[in-house]
Amino acid sequence: MRQECFPPASNPVIKRSVIIEHIRNLPAELPPRACLLGLDLGDKTIGMAVSDDGRMIASPLEVIRRTKFTKDAERILQVIADYNIGGIVIGLPVNMDGSEGPRCQSARQFGANLAGKTDVAIGFWDERMSTQAMERHLIAQDVSRKRRSEVIDKMAAQYILQGALDFLRNLSD
Repeated sequence: MRQECFPPASNPVIKRSVIIEHIRNLPAELPPRACLLGLDLGDKTIGMAVSDDGRMIASPLEVIRRTKFTKDAERILQVIADYNIGGIVIGLPVNMDGSEGPRCQSARQFGANLAGKTDVAIGFWDERMSTQAMERHLIAQDVSRKRRSEVIDKMAAQYILQGALDFLRNLSD
């Protein structure tokens, strides 16, 4: 558990950026009973999912249309405040061969920019095939194409976050 240090009242509050290099180190940075926020970063949208405070189950939350980073970050910061978020898991679109391309660099840059606006820990989770997996699931459930397009990004965020939650739970077992 990290120790919080509060500056004297006369000093401005400086936010501490916490980027976690490996997801296994994320729990050490989380307050007890804090939820996690999962993000699926697309070119046009950001899918969001949230965990319960026991960090067992991820639930799809919403999709925001991407505009400018500042506006997108404002909505994410509001979700952080509304849902007692203690950490963020951002999907990292790793190539099938395990290498990182421009989309990974973009996701890492988004995480770094977001870290400058909040003090919650931010980690990354390999999201290979998350959108495709959710697309196949929704097709199997006979969800219409229009409805799939409305929910796919938040379902992909749920898939990413659930994968991270399962991994973290298996570490503690």
